[in-house]
Amino acid sequence: MKHGIACAVGAALISAGCASVPTLVSPVGPFPSEHEASDPNGHLQVFSVMEAQSEGDDPVWYQHSGYVIYNEQGKRFKYVGNTTGKWEETPQTVSLRAGRYAVKARAEGYGYGVVNVPVVIEPGKTTVVHLEHGWNPPPGSGTEIVSASSGYAVGWRSASSTPSSEQ
Repeated sequence: MKHGIACAVGAALISAGCASVPTLVSPVGPFPSEHEASDPNGHLQVFSVMEAQSEGDDPVWYQHSGYVIYNEQGKRFKYVGNTTGKWEETPQTVSLRAGRYAVKARAEGYGYGVVNVPVVIEPGKTTVVHLEHGWNPPPGSGTEIVSASSGYAVGWRSASSTPSSEQ
């Protein structure tokens, strides 16, 4: 019986590893009219799927799930735990050199599976990615929005020709 369960779990893990990760085609960038600060780095904030957390007899709390950043060459660059404090719901803001990256994170509308989101980081600006329903961009900004295939807005469409990241 134990052997049968182990085989079933192993097969599930192998098939999950072979499954393709959906990619949002348009890169997400910073808000188009955000003023550039003097910081040579840019910032990234990802609102990934919320996960329930618990500890002992404490009530359950929710935090954004962690994600991985890949450089332009497709190499794993950094894992982000995506929390700012033990009970905080706000996702972590990460400082990155200007350039193009890919974020692999859990998203709503994909069976809470992982999606690949191309992002552009610009100096002194913050790129925000919304992978859960509920973000509503201001009216009149429709063509500047990247949407998930399930229809919800994910972030601002990058209009930048930012040079490659060299990390």
